[in-house]
Amino acid sequence: MLRKLDEVEERYQALENRLAEPEVLADQEVYQKTAKEHSDLSSLVDAYRTYQEVSEQLVENRELMKDDDPEMAELAQVEVEEQEAQRIELEDKIQILLLPKDPNDDKNVILEIRAGTGGDEAALFAADLLRMYLRFGERNNWKTEIMSEHVTAGGGFKEVCVMISGKGAYSKLKYESGVHRVQRVPVTESQGRIHTSAVTVAVLPEAEDVEVDIKPDDIRLDVFRASGPGGQHVNKTESAVRLTHLPTGLVVSCQDEKSQIKNKAKAMKVLKARLLDKMTQEQHDDQAAARKSQVGSGDRSERIRTYNFPQGRVSDHRINLTLYQLENILDGEMSDLLPPLAAHFQAEALKEATTF
Repeated sequence: MLRKLDEVEERYQALENRLAEPEVLADQEVYQKTAKEHSDLSSLVDAYRTYQEVSEQLVENRELMKDDDPEMAELAQVEVEEQEAQRIELEDKIQILLLPKDPNDDKNVILEIRAGTGGDEAALFAADLLRMYLRFGERNNWKTEIMSEHVTAGGGFKEVCVMISGKGAYSKLKYESGVHRVQRVPVTESQGRIHTSAVTVAVLPEAEDVEVDIKPDDIRLDVFRASGPGGQHVNKTESAVRLTHLPTGLVVSCQDEKSQIKNKAKAMKVLKARLLDKMTQEQHDDQAAARKSQVGSGDRSERIRTYNFPQGRVSDHRINLTLYQLENILDGEMSDLLPPLAAHFQAEALKEATTF
């Protein structure tokens, strides 16, 4: 393992030298690619260099513990204890940094939210979750854009799809896929009874053109008049678009723009993301099975998280985490919720990795 870290450090230094070469500086494409690889290795190299320094200091202080001067030996022992703890922390950090990086982590996200069990109440909670993710996007300075939506008469969403663009969007949101359950008293409930509803969330990385090649002959395009609760272009022009990918049967509709061309472009982005997700699932059967068990069909019993309004709590059932911060979380303040999830899945990945 130490040999591998030495190789990483050598590669890092070589990249640093390469960034100063005139021919690299003159070619922006090569420069950006080199700079990105250099940046990706920086955290690991910094941790390894600190680990080396601490290890050297530890050897020196262990020798000083044998000093004839009791005071010097005592001071050395205190430093040894601190440095041993620091080295263990660095070992843990390096193990995590050595884990293979998810190639999708830096990608934009296509987030799909669908009302499951619970009728109108589920649709209203789908709207609450949409707002939560939009507010979370604002807090991270991400750009958000509604790709398609099916609004219900009560102001909720039967389904809604949103593009979230920004640094680290997928890495922070990828564990949100699954069934989100809500427990609260609906506005229409006259006797104050708590109802349980469910909403499914799917987080898909945006597909790049080089990853998904769609042949024109594989797409059936249907156009129709937009429908919904109002809007200037609703039911007036055939601006709505439905794309069907014939080999897989995947169907994507979009009717939010007045322009048929814009609707087609949006629908194509969603279709590519779904195809990339399908390809990934086929390549990784175990991961696909895990994702399927998380997302499920929207039934109450298939859940990853519960939002309990009477108690003001949010419980994530995968890591047994309960936070009494319901209002803040639904306002997009998810800093106490998402990092523990990431840490949990990192720990699971470490079980598969080689020990330090």
